[in-house]
Amino acid sequence: MQEKTVEIAVGLLIIVGVVALLMLAIKVSGLSPHLKKPGYHVTASFETIGNLKRRSAVTIAGVKVGEVSNIKLDPKTYMADVTMAINPDINDIPTDTSASILTAGLLGANYISLTPGFDDTYLTNNSTIEQTNPALILENLIGQLVYSLTNDKKDE
Repeated sequence: MQEKTVEIAVGLLIIVGVVALLMLAIKVSGLSPHLKKPGYHVTASFETIGNLKRRSAVTIAGVKVGEVSNIKLDPKTYMADVTMAINPDINDIPTDTSASILTAGLLGANYISLTPGFDDTYLTNNSTIEQTNPALILENLIGQLVYSLTNDKKDE
């Protein structure tokens, strides 16, 4: 009888452990939509977005204020239209704010950094950020450096 009780206790402990690991994996991956607060959406157009993805962070001064909710190509301008979902409690972002795509560390993931302006009017749902700075592509920078170094040697 005691052997059966130990087996049941071990089985329950394993089930609780598996459920805890599953919940942790869902929480860390950001796949739990019911935990997110609805907010308002803001769009911005970029010449290049690098490796920006849906669910990438949107920050102001390093503090996460939202995430990228959609990325699509504008068929007329051939620019990337990025839609950002901003947290509803961040409702005083000036309309002259600029958006830049930055990289977390040297080879990290891309994210959008918002730099607030000084306007007295604020972004609302479906607003557009006009001032944008595209992502810096590391491969392009290295290619330009190598090209300039080889041209300098030819000139000597």
